[in-house]
Amino acid sequence: MDDQLWVFGYGSLMWRPGFEFEERCEALMHGVHRRLCIYSHVHRGTPEKPGLVLGLDKGGKCRGIGYRVAPSRRQATLDYLREREQVTMVYKEVWRNMVVRRTGGGHRVRALVYVVDQSHDQYAGKRTARELLPFVLQGHGKGGPCIDYIAATLEHIREQGFTDPHMEEVLALACSAAVSGGQSVEQR
Repeated sequence: MDDQLWVFGYGSLMWRPGFEFEERCEALMHGVHRRLCIYSHVHRGTPEKPGLVLGLDKGGKCRGIGYRVAPSRRQATLDYLREREQVTMVYKEVWRNMVVRRTGGGHRVRALVYVVDQSHDQYAGKRTARELLPFVLQGHGKGGPCIDYIAATLEHIREQGFTDPHMEEVLALACSAAVSGGQSVEQR
C-alpha cells in the first residue's frame, strides 16, 4: 500500500494546517472552485447566528497549497483532519488529482480534500457578496470572527501571487459596513 499522503488546502489549511508535513508547495485542483458557501455553526458562527466558511464547490479550478505528509504521520494527520473538518459533516472527504508545483515543473498527485456536500443544510449555495454580508458581519465562533477568517485567507492567497475577486468583494463590503457601523475592523 502506498502510504504517501498529500492534502489540498484552499482556506484556513493554507495558513493554519495544524499538522506536520514534509513538503509545502503551490497546488492546483481542477473541477472545483473556492467559495464562501457554508454556513458556519462552530468555527466562525453559531447555529443561532451563522457565519460563513469556505467550501470547494463544483466547477472551475482552485489554486491552493499542497502538503506532503510523512508516511509515519499519515494516520495521525487523517485523524486530526477528520476531527477538524467533519464537525458537522458539511464536507465530504474525497481523493482527487491535483497538480503541485515542485522543482522541475508540475507533478500530478492524488490528494485528500474536503468538498462541500450540496445536500447538507449548511450549504449556502452561490450567493452574491451583498447576500453574504449579514452572515460575515454576525459570524463569530470558536475560531473567532468570520471577517478575520476571510481577511487571513485572502492575505495568504495574495502571498501565493493570485487573487479571489469574490472574496475580495465580500471583505471590502464587510469592512465598509463595519466601519460605518462604528466597529473596528483590522484588514490584514
